[in-house]
Amino acid sequence: MSFIWFRGVRIACWCILLMGILPAQAADTNEFLARIYTNAAHKTLPYRLLLPKGYDPKQAYPVVLYLHGAAGRGSDNAEPLNWGPLLWLEPAMRERHRFFLVVPQCPHNGGWLDSSWMGLGDARPGGPVRLALELVAEALHREFNIDSKRRYLTGVSMGGHAVWVILVRQPGFFAAAVPVCSGGSPTLVTDAARQCPVWAFHSDDDPLVPVEQARELVKAWRAHGGTAKYTECTGLKHSSWKRAYAEPEMFDWLFQQRLP
Repeated sequence: MSFIWFRGVRIACWCILLMGILPAQAADTNEFLARIYTNAAHKTLPYRLLLPKGYDPKQAYPVVLYLHGAAGRGSDNAEPLNWGPLLWLEPAMRERHRFFLVVPQCPHNGGWLDSSWMGLGDARPGGPVRLALELVAEALHREFNIDSKRRYLTGVSMGGHAVWVILVRQPGFFAAAVPVCSGGSPTLVTDAARQCPVWAFHSDDDPLVPVEQARELVKAWRAHGGTAKYTECTGLKHSSWKRAYAEPEMFDWLFQQRLP
């Protein structure tokens, strides 16, 4: 890792922390293509797609699926960008790592899971998540050259809770995951799920999702023999995504992971 690249990202991170949440309309979001996925059953899912810098169809690229929190719900296909994806536009990082970033949006009255996102043990992926998985596994593969051994998952708050559940319900689909400011039930963790390495981020003063939930999930992952990195920050409350998506080491780690 070059010192110049590291310093540049750190400066960008501090600027974002000082400015707070960047509104989508004030940021350059033109690189996030606005799209709608329609499956064979005519179910639809609005999403944004960020292509790898300098995309070459002869080369296979990794793909990252990002799941927003409750504040990102709606139908404008824009609000989810406010809660982390804009940080993935950092020029030096995109130069270092070439990837697809998929940012779907679930409706106002919906969620990523079929049950409460506060940690019920029977939680399962809901309709919008199932559409997102179809999109990543099938539709995008027909259009772009995507490396199926380098599929990654990340999510914030409600979306972060869904990350843990998806890894349990869909073991072997993702090569690595980054759940952020999220909780859930550690009783869900299985030996099959723990095969996917995770790096969780949480702030110790989070008023919405107690930090103990993240700690217990990481503990359970490790107890099953899995790899679980954990970064606990302070002072960010329910916005630890500002740290997670401005952490150069996280991106380096994430894109090194591969499915067997």
